[in-house]
Amino acid sequence: MPLPAPDLDDRRFQDLVDEAKRFVMRRCPEWTDHNVSDPGVTLIETFAHLTDHLLFRLNQVPDRLYVSFLNLIGLQVLPPTPARAPVTFWLSSPARARLTIAAGTRVGTQRTATAESVVFSTVADLDVVPCTLARVRLGPPDPARAADPAGDGPDAEGTDRSRHLADGRPFPAFGPRPRPGDALLLGLCDPVPGCAVRIGFRGRVEGVGVNPKHPPLAWEAWTGEGWTACEVGLDGTGGLNASGAIVLHVPPAHTASVLGGDRAGWLRAVVTEPEEGQPPYTDSPVVDGLTACTVGASTEAVHAEPVDREVLGQGEGVPGQRFPLRHAPVLAGYGPPVVETSSADGWQEWTLVDSFAGSGPEDRHFGLDPVSGLVLFGPAVREPDGALRRYGAAPEKGAEVRIRGYATGGGARGNVPAGALCRLKSSVPSVTSVENRRPAQGGVDGESLAEAKARGPLLVRSRSRAVTVEDYEVLVREVAPELARARCVPAGRDGEGAGVGAGGVRILIVPAAAVVDGRIPFENLVPAERTLERIAAGLDRVRVVGTRVVLEPPLYRGVTVVARLVARPRVNADRVREDALGALYRYLSPLPGGGPDGAGWPFGRPVQAGEVFGRLQQVSGVELVEDVRLFTADPVTGARGREVGRIDLDPNSLVFSYEHQVRVEAH
Repeated sequence: MPLPAPDLDDRRFQDLVDEAKRFVMRRCPEWTDHNVSDPGVTLIETFAHLTDHLLFRLNQVPDRLYVSFLNLIGLQVLPPTPARAPVTFWLSSPARARLTIAAGTRVGTQRTATAESVVFSTVADLDVVPCTLARVRLGPPDPARAADPAGDGPDAEGTDRSRHLADGRPFPAFGPRPRPGDALLLGLCDPVPGCAVRIGFRGRVEGVGVNPKHPPLAWEAWTGEGWTACEVGLDGTGGLNASGAIVLHVPPAHTASVLGGDRAGWLRAVVTEPEEGQPPYTDSPVVDGLTACTVGASTEAVHAEPVDREVLGQGEGVPGQRFPLRHAPVLAGYGPPVVETSSADGWQEWTLVDSFAGSGPEDRHFGLDPVSGLVLFGPAVREPDGALRRYGAAPEKGAEVRIRGYATGGGARGNVPAGALCRLKSSVPSVTSVENRRPAQGGVDGESLAEAKARGPLLVRSRSRAVTVEDYEVLVREVAPELARARCVPAGRDGEGAGVGAGGVRILIVPAAAVVDGRIPFENLVPAERTLERIAAGLDRVRVVGTRVVLEPPLYRGVTVVARLVARPRVNADRVREDALGALYRYLSPLPGGGPDGAGWPFGRPVQAGEVFGRLQQVSGVELVEDVRLFTADPVTGARGREVGRIDLDPNSLVFSYEHQVRVEAH
């Protein structure tokens, strides 16, 4: 915690009035009426009011000096980060020609009477590649073995069934008695990276034994390095047991490969081990017909307004020149912007750096203050011997300066649930609809001045080196500002850190999860793999040599509250119930905004029925809280534990609200 800034003068309005009256009694003893009705007392109060304003302004000086100190040590306020989500563009009809959806295409949520639309933009061009089914094979082959002479034969290449398909002759999809590993391979005329492919299946009900809702079947695509799972958006065949359509979302790394002399973009349906309690295939499904076509494509979209190019002005040929951006703040996590200057040889690129300390006089480096939106060029410093040393080059006099590749916007507002991005904000030919199949995550509001002031002493102490617990937590937030919370746990403390090893640390990661109707889907609390990789790379540069760092989510303890309330007279009971549920989900939340102090439920803090009772009593329209019961719950299986008056948490675990129940009775 930073040291509290002292007041230079702690007197307030009443103190000034009382002091003035004491002076009156000492210097004007004949003035005996000190009531507020006396005109002289009115003048005293007027001047005390004006003096109180002056003292308030004077007491801001320590805060201003503190902020100036933070600027001297190089602390920058963390800007907001944008939420990201994969969005799928659905075509009005199967693709017949290649279609490119340009980067920057805008999609958004439904606009309502009380909320503006949340707009996302795609980050890269998206190619929608048409396809048809070219080849069909059976067996358990691997395209990597097809080029190996030792791998020739049915086991390596499978059995070609393309002629059967062309002649309309039925054939079994797998072996007579399907076993795990048996596969039906479909060769597309071209690879379709990132596209949604509809497989039309016509067959007979022969694959008996399986549960159509949970068939032991997986769809995969060949990516050059192995088989990668495809997300199944729709399976109307019940595991190839009925005629229908299957929609597959092909991974972006899908590529062509040669199998049995045929080059194609290969997909496969492979038999897997059935889930626990589910039956396996007893007979193979029979294929009467197969087709394939492209019906959509997916790409990543970000909650940001990208700026392609912006002219900043002209260089003056002197060090330390600054250029303000038209849009601020600049989002973190969007990508490094690039500054360009004009010259006789064309445009020259400049590189963004965190500091000019290592820049030479010829290095084309620039700095960026993301919150204020200032582009900075290297300064010149007078050395003790009188020489002028330049840290970084300066744009030539008269050279045009421009910037590209930055974005503004972002914030926690972009953490929208799955299916919320349903409106096209840009016109795209042949595209009829859009959706996000998974929730958007990673949106965090910018750091406040109070939070930056609290981080200042930690920055001075850590010197960008991770040694203590606080160092790790501060540096993780700098590397990944899109996180909601981060906690460092040393190995061996209270039995924690098992498997980390002596001297190791665990970093507990809480992502900025999307909230659906006031509730947090449990799967949204799993950190993104890309975020974990960036944190690992950042900590690897600053950790002490030999320290092992493990990144993982915290242990969540499910909590279910069952409450009975009495509403006030003439108050809508349904509205009270919804407000009470919303209060419970907000209060018992691991994300910022929840918990007793609004910073998220504290790690290890127990949940007590009395606190929940008091929170429900504060809900508008509640006359009386009749009963509050607490139950533990498993957020994965949904199993509820026994009733308790207090739920204790492990020192480094958090609560998770699971299916609260509230009954409201009329007065």
